[in-house]
Amino acid sequence: MAVTSAPARAFDPLDALALDAQLSEPELALRARVRTWVRERFDPHVAGWFERGEFPVSELAPELGAMGLLGLHLEGYGCPGGSAVEYGLACAELEAGDTGLRTFASVQGSLAMTAIHTWGSEEQKREWLPRMAAGEAIGCFALTEPGAGSDPSGMATVARREGPDWVLDGHKRWIGLGTVADVAVVWARTEDGVRGFLVPAGTPGANATPITGKLSMRASVQAELHFEDCRLPAAAQLPDARGLRGPFTCLNEARYGILWGVMGAARACFETARAYALEREQFGKPIAAFQLTQAKLVEMAIAVNRGLLLALHLGRMHDAGALLPEHISIGKLDNTRTALDVARTARGVLGGNGVTLDYPVMRHMVNLESPYTYEGTAEIHTLILGGALTGIRAFA
Repeated sequence: MAVTSAPARAFDPLDALALDAQLSEPELALRARVRTWVRERFDPHVAGWFERGEFPVSELAPELGAMGLLGLHLEGYGCPGGSAVEYGLACAELEAGDTGLRTFASVQGSLAMTAIHTWGSEEQKREWLPRMAAGEAIGCFALTEPGAGSDPSGMATVARREGPDWVLDGHKRWIGLGTVADVAVVWARTEDGVRGFLVPAGTPGANATPITGKLSMRASVQAELHFEDCRLPAAAQLPDARGLRGPFTCLNEARYGILWGVMGAARACFETARAYALEREQFGKPIAAFQLTQAKLVEMAIAVNRGLLLALHLGRMHDAGALLPEHISIGKLDNTRTALDVARTARGVLGGNGVTLDYPVMRHMVNLESPYTYEGTAEIHTLILGGALTGIRAFA
């Protein structure tokens, strides 16, 4: 029997494993739309925002909402109802711009909106989700505390019953969008276990202060939230959220977005280093002609494509309903550390120019230190997987 050969294809240095061929036309179209917006609308300004330590939420949120990128993976109530792979591709393109940009979409959609969509009452969903999907209202997700990060069961924030109301007291830290949020999803200990509450901005007894002095994710908003005798009506409680399963459901969605997002930053670093190496001349020829530089480019290309292949595989599993938290831990653990390695290598290729804001590489490099730690440190995800592999939990 004659064998028909497939048509020859040229090797694409920017798609070394031909991953684009694994994407559908709608997926490619969404990616192209987000990539164009990031490059034309966001990239020209992000260096200045990073240097000044600001993120123009009021400008960008409605534009992201109009593109259907806020709560992209959620259905109904004005949400786009996109697939997990589409959400992941969007995260990669947003973080190719800056980790702060992807973090905004993640906090808004994967954390705050997912909490309301999954655990909220019908009234809460109708009140908040359409406006949040449009970027007209901003949400934050208040779980982490100064003394409770990796161990959320140790949270000190409490909510007690007082007649028909709830009274909230406590302190949250590292809360993305905390100072600009129209509503905070706050997790607190009650006599019935951990419960979630919606706290609208301006509620007496609730205050937010910005965290300054950051050396990573400067083009983003993080805050401390303080609650003192903060009185909430009974309707403020998320009725279906009981125990840590409530916040962990949201965290898993955010971690899934992170494992895609960081590879977008890594891709941006690789592409910048490759272009620079082809242009920068030393000893009479481009530095891309030197063996050591080529070795660095090869390792970066393999790492980026491997990470994207892992993300795509996990995305397909997610869409098939087969994705487990342990699978997310594999992706979050490996892709965050891989992205950091790529960024550091790319920084070296750029030499002294790599430490300036003229190029995005060092901005990405310092930004990537944050997702390496947040939404579960590398150590925590390692121990999650160690427990899954052995059947023995190394922490309570």
